[in-house]
Amino acid sequence: MNIFSRQFWTERDMELLVGKLLRYGVMLACGITLFGGVVYLFQNHGVSMEHYKPTPDGMPFPGTEYYLRELSTIIPRILAFDGAAIIQLGVCVLIATPILRVAFSVLAFLIEKDYMYVAITLIVLCIIIANMLLGLH
Repeated sequence: MNIFSRQFWTERDMELLVGKLLRYGVMLACGITLFGGVVYLFQNHGVSMEHYKPTPDGMPFPGTEYYLRELSTIIPRILAFDGAAIIQLGVCVLIATPILRVAFSVLAFLIEKDYMYVAITLIVLCIIIANMLLGLH
């Protein structure tokens, strides 16, 4: 049976497939983040809060390093086994999971030939992608 045939999709409950996609995406993100956290703790043991300078409002959270803000700079640091970059990859996978769900829904509606929902879902996907690409820095 062909995966792109209507019969394949009508015999399966789309909600179950979408649920599995979301569940496995979150589990993968948690696993990556947990692994990155362990690596980070081993790499940065003994670092105290005195290392961080307080922000203007007095809180000790300085934000993330610049290299952790873009995927193009995260990937080389992952290959260098940087714990913070691995954690950030987990966050990226977590963010990508519902976006992949929307993209998967477009394909499912297209296979089912439900063109109104294809259009609506494509609009939602375009809004998400536009916000990611054109978001304020």
